[in-house]
Amino acid sequence: MTNKEKILLLSCCAPCSVAVIKTMAQQQADFAVVFYNPNIRPFAEYEKRRDENKRVCMIYGVPFIELEYDNKRWCDLTKGLENEPERGKRCSVCFEMRLKRVMQYALENKFTAVASVLGVSRHKNLDQVNQAAQNASEQTGCPYIHIEGRKGGMQELRIQLIAELDLYKQTYCGCKPNQNS
Repeated sequence: MTNKEKILLLSCCAPCSVAVIKTMAQQQADFAVVFYNPNIRPFAEYEKRRDENKRVCMIYGVPFIELEYDNKRWCDLTKGLENEPERGKRCSVCFEMRLKRVMQYALENKFTAVASVLGVSRHKNLDQVNQAAQNASEQTGCPYIHIEGRKGGMQELRIQLIAELDLYKQTYCGCKPNQNS
């Protein structure tokens, strides 16, 4: 990261993003957090996660942006992949859809790059996230910056902040493909 970059950070949830948000805020990075997660169901769960993300951003003085909740589009794109396991094909489609939309928003709103915390959880395949980000970047022309959220003390900081801030911890990724929203 350079001081000239204006980064849009895609956040899936407060527990995954809190250490990255705090660190970037302390480094005085020029960034905003975007919440674009049309995969989260039911809608009440989406609202809980959005509100916790917003709260974390308020604590660290970081702008928070919420994009549209387009669960129908997510369902259409993942149709036929409902029985895929975690880290399966549905995740690749989901990551790419979300990253591409965020990159389009970034370009329209004068951000210079996108980063994400989609690969912070040990339940996610970081290579899968990075491949989706590369695909989305090639399709949109928006650069993607890999931000470390697992190593270098970040995992420990994340666990500490989750407890310290008493963050809501969800029990599943977000998508429930066989459930109506």
